[in-house]
Amino acid sequence: MVDQLAAGASEAAETAAGGEAGGRAGRRARGAGGGADARRALRRGGGIRQLQQIHRKIPVFEVLNDEALEIVEHNADTILEEIGIEFRGDAEALAILKDHGCDVQGERVHFPRGLARKTIRDSAPAIFTQHARNPERSVTIGGDGTVFAPVYGPPFVRDLEGERRYGTIEDFRNFVKLAYMTPAMHHSGGTVCEPTDIPVNKRHLDMVYSHIRYSDKAFMGSVTAPERAEDTVAMAKLVFGDDFVEQNCVTVSLINANSPMVWDETMLGALKVYARHNQATIVTPFILSGAMAPCTVAGVMTQTLAESMAGMAFAQMVRPGAPVIFGSFASSMSMQSGAPTFGTPEPALVLYGVGQLARRLGVPFRSGGGLCGSKLPDAQAAYESAATLQPTLLGGVNFVLHAAGWLEGGLVSSYEKFVMDADQLGMLQTMSQGVDMSENGQAMSAIREVGPGSHFLGAAHTQANFETAFYRSTIADNNSYEQWLAEGEQDAPKRANGLVRKMLDSYEAPALDEAVDEALKAFIAEKKASMPDAFA
Repeated sequence: MVDQLAAGASEAAETAAGGEAGGRAGRRARGAGGGADARRALRRGGGIRQLQQIHRKIPVFEVLNDEALEIVEHNADTILEEIGIEFRGDAEALAILKDHGCDVQGERVHFPRGLARKTIRDSAPAIFTQHARNPERSVTIGGDGTVFAPVYGPPFVRDLEGERRYGTIEDFRNFVKLAYMTPAMHHSGGTVCEPTDIPVNKRHLDMVYSHIRYSDKAFMGSVTAPERAEDTVAMAKLVFGDDFVEQNCVTVSLINANSPMVWDETMLGALKVYARHNQATIVTPFILSGAMAPCTVAGVMTQTLAESMAGMAFAQMVRPGAPVIFGSFASSMSMQSGAPTFGTPEPALVLYGVGQLARRLGVPFRSGGGLCGSKLPDAQAAYESAATLQPTLLGGVNFVLHAAGWLEGGLVSSYEKFVMDADQLGMLQTMSQGVDMSENGQAMSAIREVGPGSHFLGAAHTQANFETAFYRSTIADNNSYEQWLAEGEQDAPKRANGLVRKMLDSYEAPALDEAVDEALKAFIAEKKASMPDAFA
């Protein structure tokens, strides 16, 4: 199975010309700095066969007509103008907003109608490249592109022994390794689990280092304090160089609104750091419908648009042209228990609608993922995740956080579910390429050769195409009942468990320049020595 996974599972999916062009552009840009060939050789990965990111060849699915979109946009502008958004605990942010024409009353900020939209459209890029230390792994965010990134944020893990426990740095490294080895995972992600065995004020250093050392894919930065964002940028500069970082995006970071209609000091501080260094931020209202936003789809869309536009406009005020991604995380909830629910129709409708709003605004879009509420990687986890991943592809999401490994409403990172979800991502990658209408795809030669009443198994066309004709799952068992019995009657989680073990056993780290590695270690040691441990 490991060989099959490393082979990409579906050759038909590997057709992302745009991603290849982005990689070439990254190599040219890097090469301009001198000594690029040697650095490139040392930074390049260790031979894992990867799929390029998705560049979709199928249309997006849309649920709103122009009149409906205009209503949502009008209502969002009304929120911004009449109700206002609170920017809490950050006097500098309030001053910046006031200087750019906002009406600031205490910490409540009112945007003149149309100001936020114009500010975003005037300078925010519609498409940008996030450079990886291996240029072949750089990703283009926006347009027809879709980038899959792992689960983000859980404090717990469900390990290979079936135990639910707090995450450790060893778990963190393992998930980075799995993401590195997964062909359809285009990005290394960020907080793939919380390493609770390291002090809170120091763990960001180990997390960023793990992404750099154990993978060569693009990664996310720390946002839990402005100084930790600064540390992320400083570490990135040790890898890419000062000038390259200031002129190019090398990290993307998650900035969450404190819905309803609040941006807090921590998120604003991290956003300012990244924007000033020209690094991308995913500006995301985090909404449980019925609690943090209205319990209707249109109401959630409206509030999401208002909150995200306020954050993205602020980023452009800090530094015009700083990359931003319009984020949307919207879950339904049980109105009886208050528990979040996943895989339901209403959040899918929100995703489709907000995707349309993002495209009208002219910025990349983040949403979706392999979301579920199940406590185990079971049937509920599978169907809830599938019911979220399918709209993710069809809705034109550009950056997909939580694409693999999410369990228990985001409280748990699951090893087994990571590879089960990754299998689904490979299927989506194949589906994104649409129907092959080439001469080979039309298959008229096979139809002529076989004629009426025979079969196609021995046809020349079948023999030439059978290896790549269909997606081959890394998890599903489609063998006979007798063979399934002989192989131990394993269900999908058990097969996933074995696959994870094989992957981790066969992991080989990508090359990293020794001087860069030593510089990173020295930076981390100095930072850790400068402050006492803090676990709160």
